[in-house]
Amino acid sequence: MIDFNGKMIIKKFTKQKAVIAILAMFVLMLFFPTYFFTAYNLLDLLNSASIYIVLAFGITLVIIGEGIDLSIGGTLCLGGIVAIMCMNAGLPIWLSIVCSVLVGAVIGVINGFLVVYQKCAPFIITLGMGLVLTGVAQQLTDAHPITPNNFEFMMIGNGKLFGVIPNSIVIMLVVFVLTHILLRYTQFGRNIYAIGGDYEVAEYSGISVRKIQAATYVICGAAASFSGVLLSSTLNTGHSIYGDRIPLVVISAVVVGGTSLAGGVGGAPLAMLGYLVFGVMENSMNMLRISPYIQEVIRGIVVVTILCLDSYGRKRKREAV
Repeated sequence: MIDFNGKMIIKKFTKQKAVIAILAMFVLMLFFPTYFFTAYNLLDLLNSASIYIVLAFGITLVIIGEGIDLSIGGTLCLGGIVAIMCMNAGLPIWLSIVCSVLVGAVIGVINGFLVVYQKCAPFIITLGMGLVLTGVAQQLTDAHPITPNNFEFMMIGNGKLFGVIPNSIVIMLVVFVLTHILLRYTQFGRNIYAIGGDYEVAEYSGISVRKIQAATYVICGAAASFSGVLLSSTLNTGHSIYGDRIPLVVISAVVVGGTSLAGGVGGAPLAMLGYLVFGVMENSMNMLRISPYIQEVIRGIVVVTILCLDSYGRKRKREAV
């Protein structure tokens, strides 16, 4: 007979702060006469969040490996712009997307080389890279939005599978499964956790720590560029301003999901839950018609609180050791 330990179940549940936050917002919305609980709104909420969840999967690998990448916003912008420019130049859609993803991967190679092999501070290097990429995107577009001349491109982000499920959600779920398998069921994924858990021990164990850490930046860059393709497809526009706040929001979402900035802890399910907290919060505030300026204040408070709690949690863990 299976012995169900109630305290253990409650303890595990309460550890998932993202789940508690989402449930709390759902309960709160029960007291307001809105369209929040309609199938259309909930599906639209998940569809809107799916693009950034794909991006969250990429940055999760970097954070688990004890790194950080603040260039994801610039990579996202440039990825969408490159895809549109390639299509407008006459390349087929699939090849344009491949070119965009390759550009993101190259950016990841540069970040990985500077951070891992040259021992540069990841925060400064990736922040600077993000500024460079934003400048490149503005130069390519003259700081104006550009639109694709191929209608089929717009259907990638706006089409629906069987006329019901948005393509973005399907793509996000596919990337979710691939990321989860990569992290949990491959040697590469286990090595990422080992590096984030204890870099020196992983190195002494014979793990190619530098190659694996650099690879996480490459994967993150490719994921960010692909997210930019999805975003530009959904909006049918590429623009250099799309990634202004993305790094801070996505990284904070990953942390609130349970991934630690100290490395060694995290996963695809946690990244998804973390960003859904922000997605539900934004949707709820829009439903309640809260001023955009107040929304910015609330998001800022949430981000600061999340980062402070993560820092405090790491401090307590070190003291416990």
